[in-house]
Amino acid sequence: MTNRNQSILTLNGGSSSIKFAIYSGGKSLTRKLSGHIDRIGQPNTRLTFTDPMTGEPDPIPVNAHDFTSAVNSLMDWLEKQPVFNRIYAVGHRVVHGMAHTEPERITPELMAELRRIRAFDPDHLPAEIELIETIRKRHPNLSQIACFDTAFHRTMPRVAQLLPIPRRFDAKGIRRYGFHGLSYTYLMEELARLAGNEVAGGRVILAHLGSGASLAAVQGGKSMDTSMGFTPTAGVPMSTRTGDLDPGVAWYLMQSETLTSTQFNHLINHESGLLGISETSSDMQDLLAQQADDIRAAEAVDLFCYQIKKYVGAYTAVLGGLETLVFSGGIGEHAPEVRARICDGLAFLGINLDPHRNTANAAVISTDASRVTVRVIPTDEEKMIAQTVYKLMDTTTEHSN
Repeated sequence: MTNRNQSILTLNGGSSSIKFAIYSGGKSLTRKLSGHIDRIGQPNTRLTFTDPMTGEPDPIPVNAHDFTSAVNSLMDWLEKQPVFNRIYAVGHRVVHGMAHTEPERITPELMAELRRIRAFDPDHLPAEIELIETIRKRHPNLSQIACFDTAFHRTMPRVAQLLPIPRRFDAKGIRRYGFHGLSYTYLMEELARLAGNEVAGGRVILAHLGSGASLAAVQGGKSMDTSMGFTPTAGVPMSTRTGDLDPGVAWYLMQSETLTSTQFNHLINHESGLLGISETSSDMQDLLAQQADDIRAAEAVDLFCYQIKKYVGAYTAVLGGLETLVFSGGIGEHAPEVRARICDGLAFLGINLDPHRNTANAAVISTDASRVTVRVIPTDEEKMIAQTVYKLMDTTTEHSN
């Protein structure tokens, strides 16, 4: 069994950011330290962590002119923290897992596979690979665990996985995978804790709305469909990602603008979505504040809410009805106006919001008479990673004794 004084480090890396957290306490995990590095590669990058004494964010400047320097700066800082010496395992959010349906120890064979598929998700996998390799070089005796973000959606029926392209590509693994799986796993566990297993086993739509946004249709605790597909770029519009895009637009832009494949990838992942439509900001709070005076901001908010409303309707059809709708993520948890606009006009599905509960960001924001219970549940991907690592390491320790 693992020692209650031992700790787990969780790492969640992207092309321009790294989130981290340290948990201790055995089965009853307690967060001891957390933070992030954002804006990697830009001037004045800072590492922001939550001061364990005050609970307040504490930013410090770091060298992060590229991802490699950011990783090393983070490790230099973490290694100076007293709690670091008690770390016995590191859990990584690995965005793309292809055929991997369970968390597993990171081995040379797994690393070779991740390198092979890194073109599947060039915005996340190369960064995650570098994080893993840096830990291995600096701390070769630490166990490292991959927690795959695609694993939650392994239960999707075949029809929800297929892409309408020649079958030979399916044989190469080109299909719909879905993402935000760690968030969705956590939300389903929280829903069961808050409302009971019967509710969690019913017809549920989960809406993880943050800078990355997706929805999932869940029945019997299993994913039936989800808005992201082969990559996290698919689905609803996001902060800087397009969401679903007519493939003819890709061909036209690459021809008319003479875009390379790399330039096009940057366009659809970093220049589009809310930022592309508004031309001012990728942040929903900024756009809500600007919408009265800027039609571009107003249209960005309109499109975001409209597309999510469409998915709620579509997934209600997939599930054959709806009993619970859950909002989560930065926007889902903190933007009452967005939630209200998504749910407006959906009374025919049984969705009726209570305006006062919604404005207060209450745990349940639907009316007592609403046939569909609408909830706001804060997600915690880092805690989900830590729980996963603890269970895997604890099981491994028991089997080795």
